[in-house]
Amino acid sequence: MKIALFPGSFDPITKAHVDIVKRSVSLFDKVYIGIGVNSTKAGLLSVEKREQMLRAVFETDPRIHIVAYEGLTVNFCKSIGAEYMIRGIRTVSDFEYEKAIAQMNHSLNPEIESIFIVSKPGYSSISSSIVREIMRYNGDVSQFIPKEALAYL
Repeated sequence: MKIALFPGSFDPITKAHVDIVKRSVSLFDKVYIGIGVNSTKAGLLSVEKREQMLRAVFETDPRIHIVAYEGLTVNFCKSIGAEYMIRGIRTVSDFEYEKAIAQMNHSLNPEIESIFIVSKPGYSSISSSIVREIMRYNGDVSQFIPKEALAYL
């Protein structure tokens, strides 16, 4: 069974995230969406709210599982039996950043393979941090967020 983890903060989930997950699920038997909990970083949404939001977005696909975790992502991969880690790439700078993380993860656990999925052009400018900034100033984020997630914002 091919199991993959798509880790991130998902604070909030965006249409770009959804696109990466939907394109990933055809490659694997099971995809975990892992909400990384960083105790030094205060999120806009609580971890519980992010879990609820992700479940609402992906509730119809039994191959997708939502789980929060803390600690090293490669250790979490091992705990759920994932041999693949999915990462979305929007820009060249994303690639450089993700490449460095993938190389470090490979040093920590060579059994975990990083899979990069390039964002569709229409989603390359969408990021959770930009969406959070728009939300802070009461802007309309509906074009960037899946409709199932809007109720949680």
